[in-house]
Formats: sequence, structure tokens, C-alpha cells
Amino acid sequence: MRKYQHEKLANEVISLGDDFYVEKMNFSGLQRRAKKSETNEQGKFKRKKRFGKSLGNKAPSMFLNILERKLLTVNLTLKKIDTWSVKASQYNHIEDSYKKKKLSARWSMIEGNKVQRDMYSAFLIMNVSEDLKSVDKNRCKETYRNFLKLHNEEIKRLVGNKNLSSIGI
Repeated sequence: MRKYQHEKLANEVISLGDDFYVEKMNFSGLQRRAKKSETNEQGKFKRKKRFGKSLGNKAPSMFLNILERKLLTVNLTLKKIDTWSVKASQYNHIEDSYKKKKLSARWSMIEGNKVQRDMYSAFLIMNVSEDLKSVDKNRCKETYRNFLKLHNEEIKRLVGNKNLSSIGI
């Protein structure tokens, strides 16, 4: 069933455009338990569990393989961004600076606007330079207003959806 859903989703994604970007991810690294034991503010041990079960259920690596195979049949490629160089979730194109954020920080302030972290990361990846190792600041400046308009429309559409706590809604 999962493979069928991925095949269907890949077809939908391919119908949306002809330029596809994805961050290089080490999915097996996300599945492993944390090595270091840590405690929270109350002195209790934090769980060492990571994302193994959800990665197993959603199979993102399988989806990317299916998408890449289907793109090759139509002479397109999946462009893999250098995650460590781009650092999309940490970058602010207005200030041209990087700021490390906790995974739980789902929103950023960009030019006085509250922007959802994952959507902003996708915007930055969309505007990555040709070498796939840095963000093209000029393209970001040209497309930011349109992104902000579309972002706000999408947030309005998603508000009230009870299943979206993972993106901060």
C-alpha cells in the first residue's frame, strides 16, 4: 500500500513542474538512538528514541527512489542540495546570517513577518544557486514577496487542522 501511495504521489509531484530539489538526508542516521544520555530540567532522563518508527512508516527514502526513477523516464533529474553547506533551516536571507534553532522552534521572524520554518526552508531550497551549495540571495529577494503571499494563504488554509502540530499549527 505504501509503495502504491508513493508511486501515485510521485506522479502528482512530477505533474507540478520540471525542476526538483531535495536535501541530501541520512535517513539511517535519523533512525538510530541517541548515544548520549541527557536529563531535562526536572532531572529526569530524556528518551533516546529518534525517528525510527515514523521513518519506517513513511519511507521517505523509498519515495525519493521512486521519484528519481520516474524523473529519469522523462529525462529530468532530482537535484540533491548539499544540506551541510546550505543549512536552509538556519539561514536568514535578509540578514545573510545563520542561526541554529531547536527542532521544536517551528516559526522564524523574517523582516518582521512570522514565517513557518519548513515552508521557509523550501523557499530557500527553491532559490539555491547552480552549484547546489549556497542560497542565491538575489533570487531570494526577487521571489520573497510572492513566497510570503503564498505562505500566508497556505497558513490560513491550514489553521484549524488538528493533525498539524508538527509544523506548529
